[in-house]
Amino acid sequence: MKSGKTMLITGCSGGLGKALALAASAAGYQVIATARKPQDLAVLQALGLDVLALDVCSSASVAAAVQQLKEQGMGLDILVNNAGFGAIGAVLDASPEQMRRQFDTNVFAVAELTQACLPLLMQQQGLVVNIGSVSARLTTPFAGWYCASKAALHCISDAMRMELAPLGVRVLTVQAGAIATGFADNAQAGVVASLTEQSLWWRFRQGIEQRANASQQHPTSAEKLSQQLLSEIAKPGCTGLVRLGNGAVLLALLQALMPRTILDKVLQKKFALR
Repeated sequence: MKSGKTMLITGCSGGLGKALALAASAAGYQVIATARKPQDLAVLQALGLDVLALDVCSSASVAAAVQQLKEQGMGLDILVNNAGFGAIGAVLDASPEQMRRQFDTNVFAVAELTQACLPLLMQQQGLVVNIGSVSARLTTPFAGWYCASKAALHCISDAMRMELAPLGVRVLTVQAGAIATGFADNAQAGVVASLTEQSLWWRFRQGIEQRANASQQHPTSAEKLSQQLLSEIAKPGCTGLVRLGNGAVLLALLQALMPRTILDKVLQKKFALR
């Protein structure tokens, strides 16, 4: 039986987005699973999910998707901003386009979609869930742009939580640890495509590859994390910040308690910079 609550989730082509869409549907939510590619939408639809084409980095796509929701007379109780990716490599190896793309996807797209969905969320006194990362707290070598984008996402989530409260809309930030998704494969492919022998960091390529794979060391399954997140969402007045996934609590504590000079040396050694 449906709960009557509608949940729109971005980035459902795989990983956490897909797992959450299936878990939420099984729990009784009316799920709207979104993805960019028609073939991914077809797979999601075959799994029994309601789907909506959405490229979060396209203003036209965002406007069209929200207009479709309005024309169908659908309310929106929960918006899960899950779509994102991680650019791996040295900060100063990134091209201006790569720098912008990291922030366009992980930060600006979240703000634009939430802004577009706000009237629907206000009608339902709804909830915005932003999928962040412990990388927002613990910056590592070879993930500077990803860490910076997630730190920015956490900051705008904090501001939105305070600003939307008087409008009756709550905001929950998920500080995620290691999750078993396609992150490592995508990050590894990005390293292979962009790292060349001309790079000043070519001799550190082993460390860059290790960073690309770091999130898949003893990860929490996307299915388990989805159930944990649904439990949080179901709590009355759910808002604030929650840490889910392997390492989410420990790594944040490590950043807070270990002196920066020592932490730098530990991370440099871990990622083959020493």
